[in-house]
Amino acid sequence: MKLLNKILSFLKIVFPSTKTETFIFLFFVIVYGANAWFIADNFSIIYDDRIPWDGYFSFDNRAIVQTGGGFERHPLSNYFFDVIRDFALWISGNHYNSAFRLVLALLSTLVVSLANVQIFKYLNNIIRLPLKISLLILGFYGLFVTNILLSFTPETYTYTLLFLSFFNYYSAKKIQEEKTVSFAATILGSVFIGGLTITNIVKVYIPFLFEKKIFWNWKKIGIAVSKIAVSIGVFAFLFLLRLDFNFQNFLNKTEEQYDKFSKPKVTPLWDMISSWFFGGNILFSNYEIRNYHNKDKTFYYKALFMDVYSSVVPYIFIGIILLMIIWSVFKNYKNKLVWVLVISLFVDIIIHCVLKFGLHTSYIYGGHFVFVFPLLIGWLFFSLKEKTLPITYLYGILMILTVYLGVNNFYRMSEFYQFLETYYQ
Repeated sequence: MKLLNKILSFLKIVFPSTKTETFIFLFFVIVYGANAWFIADNFSIIYDDRIPWDGYFSFDNRAIVQTGGGFERHPLSNYFFDVIRDFALWISGNHYNSAFRLVLALLSTLVVSLANVQIFKYLNNIIRLPLKISLLILGFYGLFVTNILLSFTPETYTYTLLFLSFFNYYSAKKIQEEKTVSFAATILGSVFIGGLTITNIVKVYIPFLFEKKIFWNWKKIGIAVSKIAVSIGVFAFLFLLRLDFNFQNFLNKTEEQYDKFSKPKVTPLWDMISSWFFGGNILFSNYEIRNYHNKDKTFYYKALFMDVYSSVVPYIFIGIILLMIIWSVFKNYKNKLVWVLVISLFVDIIIHCVLKFGLHTSYIYGGHFVFVFPLLIGWLFFSLKEKTLPITYLYGILMILTVYLGVNNFYRMSEFYQFLETYYQ
């Protein structure tokens, strides 16, 4: 009976459990799903066996679907995507056709829609914002580039977005209730989150830093350390099993990947950070089309990438969002849950902005951190709840930002459709 209650409690966290949450889930499934269906049914961009990588915005759809990606960055994702690929092939009658693409796209739609429900649960149940504010923040977030692109893209980032959104809500709930993250949750979080992208495993352990009086109780420290050690042990065993216990191969590939993706670009560092790391995950910029070919040079294709912003308005837009985030941290500097989010975001800032890993295409990494933005904006509203005038102004500003975001991103998506019609019919 106790196990059944735990399972039911888990399902209530993952899936919509109220009428409002169900409506939100169905709304995003319909909106994202219509877009995913149109692209999958009419164009080959989601999966084309001739295109190994980078068909649009540097996503590696085919490589991810077929192999789960490189083991040095995605250590256990091959097991995960084997199931997805086999399921899609079963539906499509073992053909890589439009039905195959449609299954991949709609699975992505379901996953991103569920991730959005997690954000609403956090805003509504953890921060306890009024419904109209939670819905506005969620609507704003739902228009982000990351959500739009991942809602039809079979990638590790798509599923990472859900797992991290869920784990942040779950851990915030535990911290708020002054309970601890369980052994099972720690192990599953390490395997699923770290297994899809190895650097994200550290985010599973951040909540332990904020358990009640953990640094004043040796027993609590011992339990936390044992949870982390066991989860790392399970993760390491599964990882080494995939490598046939050849760890040196992992070290060599990691060094090779860092050298490949961390070379300085012509674009100034500040512009890569503002236009791609922060901006590119929220607001579409101009596009750049490049000529690519597969390894054998038997097929040449066009690839679409994001350029830096070409006018001052997008920079102002992103600047306002960053000011809101900084303001939120300043106003809530005593709040444990805010610091869980900030440290999680800081991990990605170190990887991409300081170490410069993949900074030139950091607009694809949003699934690792973009969910932090609406939650910090939510905490900003919370900190101003007793001040009517500031919260009214903030609500108005967010509405204006949402309208601009929607207009810009819908226009850029129409340009994306034109690209597909020209090269991927």
